[in-house]
Amino acid sequence: MPTAFPSLPSLNALRMFEVVARHLNFRLAAEELGVTQAAVAQQIRGLEASLNIRLFERLPRGLGLTDAGRAYSTSVRGALAMIDEATRLLRPQPSQLTVSVTPSFAAKWLIPRLGDFAESNPDIDLRLLAGDRLSHFQTDGVDLAVRYGQPPFGAGLNAELLMEQRLVAVASPQLLAEKGAPATFAALQGFVALHDAHDFWPAFTAALFPGQGPGTARNLRFNQTSLSIEAAAGGQGIALASYAFVKGDIAAGRLVQVFPQQLQLDKAFYLVWPRKAQQPAALAVVKAWLKEQAGDS
Repeated sequence: MPTAFPSLPSLNALRMFEVVARHLNFRLAAEELGVTQAAVAQQIRGLEASLNIRLFERLPRGLGLTDAGRAYSTSVRGALAMIDEATRLLRPQPSQLTVSVTPSFAAKWLIPRLGDFAESNPDIDLRLLAGDRLSHFQTDGVDLAVRYGQPPFGAGLNAELLMEQRLVAVASPQLLAEKGAPATFAALQGFVALHDAHDFWPAFTAALFPGQGPGTARNLRFNQTSLSIEAAAGGQGIALASYAFVKGDIAAGRLVQVFPQQLQLDKAFYLVWPRKAQQPAALAVVKAWLKEQAGDS
């Protein structure tokens, strides 16, 4: 049986030729290929010898393509592009899914878990869209959102409970060691109350100390929960946050839960996605993973 393509040079030599033809410089070609300059020069010399034709002009300041080299580089580049395309078509493309979350949810709950997701689901290309503005599923290309509130969230949307909202008060261990844990309503007034945009402090103190007035505690206000949590970890005061957001910080010793009581709210975190006949293949996988993670929160 005759040998297929008997005059075909080695693929490695052709690849090096294509790179050198683009750069017209052995050093730059070697940097792109991750080999030595001498190795590149040797491959080009060998290719020219096997073809019995000069492909490059050795100029005082670099290289130039001969007429034959210029024509050959065009053909070789096209052939390598075809091989690259054929190879990519053999490999399954990763499923893409865009998830919309708030910055605080992303920073304090989702991002610390993403390494586990990427390792378990290498075939899913997950894109996070974090912002305070409520993303639109169609115009923003969102497949799945985590939203805080109560369903229904809008016409044509599915909603499924992800996790309930349980608030706890947290502070840095250094702050409590310095001032002592506030066991009474009066003692609590000696601390700075760190607020986020939800302003849960009135409801929390009313549940913790029934019958007390609004209080005279000093206040610091932030537009995001993650900022109030970081301020608490920095010893600036006491913050209220979802237990799911601070569980890791408490376990790591960055924060301490000031009171054993938790305040469970009527609103919760929900998975929300458009109601349509054809869903992205990765949607069910991401939903199941998020619910599994929420079960440990």
